[in-house]
Amino acid sequence: MSGIRDPPEEDQLTSAPQPPEPGDEFARVLDRVLLGGASSPSLRPVRVTSAVDEVSDRLLTAIAVGDFLPGQRLPAERELTQLLRVSRPTVREAVGRLQAVGVIETRRGRNGGAFVRESWSESSAAAVRRTLLPRWEEFEQLFDLRGLVEGMVAATAARRRRPEDLEPIREALGAYLSATTPREEQIADSAFHESICRATHNPQIATLSRDLLTRISLGFPAEPWGKGERSHFHRASRDHKALYEAIAAGEPAKAEEIARDHFTISADMIREVLARVRAGEPA
Repeated sequence: MSGIRDPPEEDQLTSAPQPPEPGDEFARVLDRVLLGGASSPSLRPVRVTSAVDEVSDRLLTAIAVGDFLPGQRLPAERELTQLLRVSRPTVREAVGRLQAVGVIETRRGRNGGAFVRESWSESSAAAVRRTLLPRWEEFEQLFDLRGLVEGMVAATAARRRRPEDLEPIREALGAYLSATTPREEQIADSAFHESICRATHNPQIATLSRDLLTRISLGFPAEPWGKGERSHFHRASRDHKALYEAIAAGEPAKAEEIARDHFTISADMIREVLARVRAGEPA
């Protein structure tokens, strides 16, 4: 690609934390993913024609995989600059591109902002290909690592949870089961897993969980939600109930097994979107 340049220092979109010393399966996977490895440079500062291209592609892809759902407001400009580590003019221009192709609409007033539209354009498919295909090896590594981490989160919660920790988990589970829209499901799902993280009583574990979610979601701490397929909802409902019961009963091994399997749902959603894009179908 001609005219390639490094984004300026203010527009470095990602940074790689230092891994712990390897010594077991978890540490080896953590080392390979977070350090990057010689063959997997993805999700580090990227070389693109401009940071605006990268930000607009990430936003389009995030919408396609369901990080942001139809009718949902995107994070405010200030928050996007912090999440993606880019300048405000970069964010402003990227959002303007999404508006120009009809993927979002802007609304004025007190409750205004940039809102996701129901439809998406061919630009979205192209953005998904550009964003996911070159990085797919690392995404698969991240999916593996996330299963290990979330299993550890669930097992730790089952060991350390206090009686008062169970109520917010149970409330979030009830909200999920009674949700009537994909957005309500997504919000309740987030509350459910955040409550489990808090039940570990270890902020470092919670931070690691959030970091991995942000990395598989292209810089946005939002769970991919596909197009709201009911099969995913029913599977997640079953998993959530079983996970709550294992944590409440103080069964770490069972909680770990359920959580490791449960978090393959998000990976499957992203794989499905990429498969449809590769096949030339609407995502």
